[in-house]
Amino acid sequence: MGTELSENSFDLTAFLKGLTTRPGIYKMLDQQGEIIYIGKAKNLKNRVSSYFKKQTASVKQQAMVGRIASIEVTITHTEGEALLLECQQIKRHKPRYNICLRDDRSYPYIFLSEHDYPQITLHRGAKKLKGKYFGPYPGIGAIKDSLKLLQRIFPVRQCDDTFYNNRSRPCLQYQIGRCPAPCVGLIDKARYAQDVDNTVLFLEGKGGLLIDQLIINMEQAAANLQYEQAAGFRDQITKLRSVLEKQFVHGERGDVDIIACATKTGVACVQVFFIRNGQHLGNKVFFPKSAAEHDPAAVVQAFIPQYYLDKSVPHELIVSHEPEETALLMEVLSAQAKHAVVISPSVRGERLKWLQLACTNAENSLLSKLSDKQGMQARYISLQQELGCKELPKRLECFDISHTQGEQTVASCVVFDRDGPVKSAYRRFNIEGITGGDDYAAIHQAVFRRFKRLKQGEHEAPDILFIDGGKGQVHEAQKALAELDINNVMIVGVSKGPDRKPGMEKLILVEQAQPINISPGASGLLLIQHIRDEAHRFAITGHRQRRGKAKKQSLMEAIPGLGPKRRQILLKQFGGLQGITQAGVDALCSVDGISRQLAQRIYELFHHQDDN
Repeated sequence: MGTELSENSFDLTAFLKGLTTRPGIYKMLDQQGEIIYIGKAKNLKNRVSSYFKKQTASVKQQAMVGRIASIEVTITHTEGEALLLECQQIKRHKPRYNICLRDDRSYPYIFLSEHDYPQITLHRGAKKLKGKYFGPYPGIGAIKDSLKLLQRIFPVRQCDDTFYNNRSRPCLQYQIGRCPAPCVGLIDKARYAQDVDNTVLFLEGKGGLLIDQLIINMEQAAANLQYEQAAGFRDQITKLRSVLEKQFVHGERGDVDIIACATKTGVACVQVFFIRNGQHLGNKVFFPKSAAEHDPAAVVQAFIPQYYLDKSVPHELIVSHEPEETALLMEVLSAQAKHAVVISPSVRGERLKWLQLACTNAENSLLSKLSDKQGMQARYISLQQELGCKELPKRLECFDISHTQGEQTVASCVVFDRDGPVKSAYRRFNIEGITGGDDYAAIHQAVFRRFKRLKQGEHEAPDILFIDGGKGQVHEAQKALAELDINNVMIVGVSKGPDRKPGMEKLILVEQAQPINISPGASGLLLIQHIRDEAHRFAITGHRQRRGKAKKQSLMEAIPGLGPKRRQILLKQFGGLQGITQAGVDALCSVDGISRQLAQRIYELFHHQDDN
């Protein structure tokens, strides 16, 4: 075993000598104290020692080992506990050399409430409300599609209880045939309950049983000469058959996820097909992040715990590549789910066809990702050439301003790296203390506030700062950076040109008196247009939100009997204007000083605005 770790001061021999043989996790840190890798082990001493055996170390391990300055360990009772802790720590720290799943949001469900006239809606997060949950679904889009479909077949209300309890007339959903208006008594409880029961059967995957029941209802209605009602059942059957043909998974009756992985040139793609109660609810694609290339089995091994721990787990996972620690994963997932979880790498028949379909989708998604990545790389190279940058830019930022006649001014800052938009780094700034419509002052304030945070270490510095505007805006951005003593950021103004046509943009550089023209057809221009348009979209969205909030605030000020003191009490009680707009009459009049009549005026004002 090699005992020389690197030229740093870490005493490997002493560390390994005192290392325990119990299970746990280990964190490898570099000289800056940054965690570069987290792993788990049944025997910490044996596992950590293996990294320093030169004859077995991979190129990736050699590169990682060369950066280690210290190692921290945490002992656990079992290897299963170590797996859980490892997963939590990887999600938190996202070390460079780990395979990291970047999309870690909770996935949504369809929720059916407990109510005399239940509501059906989208739900994300903890299952605290009383009712039934169906899913999970791969995304909000899949749920919205399902809810639209259900509205056309079995119209069950989708409005929240606050809205429902305060209706005095049917809403638009009733007018277009998507809700039977139980809020104003236009449907009896038994008939509504029948639609609810049919919805539950559909969501539970009992489509065949549901169609059989509808056929009986249709025949009974026809026998009783209720031809219009029979025609309604017939239409429901037709729509259901069409849907079930698309969603039905032959031979499946339970909950199964199909996980397929494809890798190429250092990029990994994981495709997950969601099957619940024999119905295909949709699929979702993931691109786990890693600093090195991994084989598909290693990606699946890392993906399963990061994705499924702390989430609802189906009874079976069908995988394209068998994870190294299948038995351990099944043990930990089963304990968490409180039911047996099986990981199946070998399947036959219809299941094999679905797995092959998932593999095909993973490979196609991977090829598209690589194509986009290569295209983005070409655009960065073109941008470097057009602007004369010494090095290929890594990070770009762009600012834009939005307002209405100088009111509610909002500045946006969007960020791109070599993979495209980095939406988690986007920021908006409410601009205050300037003359209305002064875009120069707005740019100065936004850039100063953004880069003041950079000086405080809150984010990375961009290589190029784009400003949507001309010389005046560029000058203000330059002045803001100079005030912060920042001189290593290239500033580029993007002027739309005399005709304001895409492709005719002029680029304004601080050190050049005249705008520069980009070569016709240069792919770098597409990158500039993309980031400029994204900044414009983000600014307009923020401005509309701020304008809407200001409008509602001014409406509150105009309500008779609602003075400044009572407004402040309401804002505090409901946590802000949004809470007030979502509150019902009963909730509003529960606040001291708010009578039922005043609460009704507040409620009607906001909901009248929403209806308009």
